[in-house]
Amino acid sequence: MKVTSRATNSAANNYELGGTLTIPRLGFGAMQLPGRWNRPPIDLETSVAVARRAVELGARHIDTAAFYFSPTGRANDILRTALHPYPADVTIATKVGPLRDETGHMYAEATPGQLRAEVERNLRDLAVDVLDLVYLRVGRLQSDVADPIGERFAVLAGLRDEGLIRHLGVSNVTRAQLDEARAIAPVAAVQNRFGVLDQRDAALADACADLGIAYMPFFALGGGHAPLSGENLDAVAARHGATPFQVAIAWGLARSPSIVQIPGTASLAHLEENMAAGRLALDEEDMALLTAPEGA
Repeated sequence: MKVTSRATNSAANNYELGGTLTIPRLGFGAMQLPGRWNRPPIDLETSVAVARRAVELGARHIDTAAFYFSPTGRANDILRTALHPYPADVTIATKVGPLRDETGHMYAEATPGQLRAEVERNLRDLAVDVLDLVYLRVGRLQSDVADPIGERFAVLAGLRDEGLIRHLGVSNVTRAQLDEARAIAPVAAVQNRFGVLDQRDAALADACADLGIAYMPFFALGGGHAPLSGENLDAVAARHGATPFQVAIAWGLARSPSIVQIPGTASLAHLEENMAAGRLALDEEDMALLTAPEGA
C-alpha cells in the first residue's frame, strides 16, 4: 500500500487530469441529486442548491451520468439548471454504457452502435459542446465482468478524435480491461468501487498512481448499502472529532496521490460535512489502523 504524507490530503491539493485539466482532489458526485427509486422524492430546488453550494465550497470536478435519474428528476438537468453556463474551472465527467428504462431498470449495455447517441444525449442534456471526461461504464451493477471492452472503447476514442470528448475513462473494470483500453487510446481516469471498508481494488488503485491515471472511487462512503461503521473507523473518527464519512474521504485522499474523491449527496448539511473532510489530516497511526478492511 502506498500512503502519501500527512500534508497531502487537502482539498487544495490538485490533480492534473489527463495532463491538461487541473482539478482539486475533492469533487462532487451527482448521482443522488435526483433522489432514489422507492424513496421519498427530493425537493429539486434543494438539489439545485446543493449543486451550487458544492461549487461554492471548492468542488471543481463533478461526476454525473444521463442514467442518473429518478421518477422526479434527472441529474444532468439539475446540473444544467444549477450551473449553466458552467464556470471555466469546473470539469464535468459523465458515463455511458448502461441502458436504463423509465422504471429505473438497467436492462442492457449499449452496443458500439449505440454509444454515439449516448454521448450526444449527455452533450444535449448538459448543454455543452464538448464533454471533459467520458467513462465507458461496464458491467452495469455487477463487478468483475471480464468481457472485452475494446470495440466499445474504440467508439469513444473516435468521438474524442472528433472533438466531442476531451478525455476518456473506464469504470467498473479489471486491470486487463484497463490495459485493453490503454492499447486503443489514453485513459485519464478509472472509476471503480473502493473505500476504507472495501479495499479489494487496492492493487488497481496503486497501478493507476504508477501510470499517471486518476482513480475516482465510487461508493467510497458505502453507497447506502450498509452503515459506514467499523471499530477502527469509529476510533479514528472519535480521535479527530470527525464523522466516519469524513474519515472515509480523508483516508482515500491520503491513501494515494492519484485518488480524487467524488462523494455525493442531496443534503446541504451532508455536503458541508463532506467538503470539510478535505481539511482532515490523517497520520501514519490512523492509516495503519485503517489499512485492513474491517470485518473481512
